[in-house]
Amino acid sequence: MTTSPTAGVLAELAARVLVPVVVLREASDAVVLADALVAGGLPVAEVTFRTAAAPEAIRVIADRGDVLVGAGTVLTPAQVDQAVAAGARYVVSPGTSRAVVERCFEHGVAVLPGAVTATEVQAALELGLDTVKFFPAGTSGGAGAIRALAAPFGGVRFVPTGGVGPANLAEYLAVPAVVAVGGSWMVPADRIAARDRPGLVDLVATAVTAARAARPAAA
Repeated sequence: MTTSPTAGVLAELAARVLVPVVVLREASDAVVLADALVAGGLPVAEVTFRTAAAPEAIRVIADRGDVLVGAGTVLTPAQVDQAVAAGARYVVSPGTSRAVVERCFEHGVAVLPGAVTATEVQAALELGLDTVKFFPAGTSGGAGAIRALAAPFGGVRFVPTGGVGPANLAEYLAVPAVVAVGGSWMVPADRIAARDRPGLVDLVATAVTAARAARPAAA
């Protein structure tokens, strides 16, 4: 059986365990960010569509060819189009939007819609998805809520984001239904803006070490 490109992307995210969630004010900041991610051992990035620089920043990272880059905070089909045109290989949305999901299907890119309730998880399943973003994790019950949802939805996998950090990383990764966690603690906006490559490399490498300790199978 041949693995679909979408399944391959999700498998790669799961293998990496950590998904850095990045806000870039300047597209040129993507250069030092990508360098730091690769040097720190975590060649993955979710660039959020919270700034006008996002599409060009994604393009800069995608053009390197050594970072799995996706678009986050995608709210509309038009943003899906922008993200895919820029080179995003996956799309993340804070909620479950049929329009966004279907546009991702049209483009053949992986999509992680947000879902924190049983109704939202079921809506994602009805759209043909089995992996969702659990957001905002910290204010939606955390790891305990994911365990509770995983009981009736045994085949669903979760990527918690929002309120995840070094203090609770292991708690989330201890949940079998959690395939990866998203966060920005290893890519703080001030370090990126300052183009502090050594500082970013150190933070990324430390996060990777913590993830490996919490889940030894992490790549």
